[in-house]
Amino acid sequence: MRRKPKERIMLKILGLGNALVDVLTVLDSDDLLQRLSYPKGSMQLVGKEQSVELQNAIHDRERFFVTGGSASNTIAGLAKLGVSCGFIGKVGEDEEGCFFGRDMKSCGVEPFLIKSDLPTGVCVSLISPDSERTMITYLGAACELQSVDLNLSQFQGYDLFHIEGYLVQNYDLIETALKLAKEAGLKISLDLASYNVVEDNLEFLHRITSEYVDIIFANEEEAKSFTGLAPNEAADLLAEKYCEIAVVKKGKDGSIIRRGEEVYEVLPLKGVEAVDTTGAGDLYASGFLCGYSNGHSLKYCGELGALVSGNIVQVVGTKMDEIRWNAIRAESCVD
Repeated sequence: MRRKPKERIMLKILGLGNALVDVLTVLDSDDLLQRLSYPKGSMQLVGKEQSVELQNAIHDRERFFVTGGSASNTIAGLAKLGVSCGFIGKVGEDEEGCFFGRDMKSCGVEPFLIKSDLPTGVCVSLISPDSERTMITYLGAACELQSVDLNLSQFQGYDLFHIEGYLVQNYDLIETALKLAKEAGLKISLDLASYNVVEDNLEFLHRITSEYVDIIFANEEEAKSFTGLAPNEAADLLAEKYCEIAVVKKGKDGSIIRRGEEVYEVLPLKGVEAVDTTGAGDLYASGFLCGYSNGHSLKYCGELGALVSGNIVQVVGTKMDEIRWNAIRAESCVD
């Protein structure tokens, strides 16, 4: 996809989401999922006791620790692509909270972290042999993020606001954030996060997307849960009724992007052997929003999304080393 980029518009992007530390482990079978009754490919919210039980169950396995949370992953990826970013979240007064803040700063993100008496949230990501991931999340401090923690000044100076659907468990928080973003004149992008999150909050999501959201990111399962339709038809309905730009990711079949009468089919990165799909959707959004923030065509935005997500699935976890990021920046002419 190498090409000379346009003169940059340089939009600044603010994210809001669950500030989590991810614990990733690769499974040799799906037996553990079945034994603990976790639906494969889902995102489950659990209490502290269940989180501790799960971490004890994987204690003897090789584990990887990285900062996580859907919007956090997207914002960190955007910063790696040279976009000026900030992130709002809530963490505990603990080692994990300090780790989260340091890691965001090291990526080039300005963190706005509110402190809680609860422990920092943890997301255990179980990676099946076919690279599908099942996420079990103890929100901890993240669940204490409330509408009273937000104010208009946090949004000023930014041009686009990215929010994750996982926050939908707190209707007041997510709607307050969307109202403040609109009041500050920001465009809004929403990642629908998980099919079960969509199913459980469908009426609310239908309303807030049609009222506030400009860009929707969804995979094919989330799009079906939201619309009841197959990916291409879902993209049509999303762009016609709920948002300006609809992006539906179709896994190995690429993605489809719709805005008005514009429709683009984007192929996935060629020759990729996935080892872990954790963060693939989050990093697709990073690439897409980087292109969007620089005023590129929607097709280019999708191609950059495919390039970044095609790289993240080749590593375990949601973080890539600088060698891989340098190659992505060179290929996309982002520097």
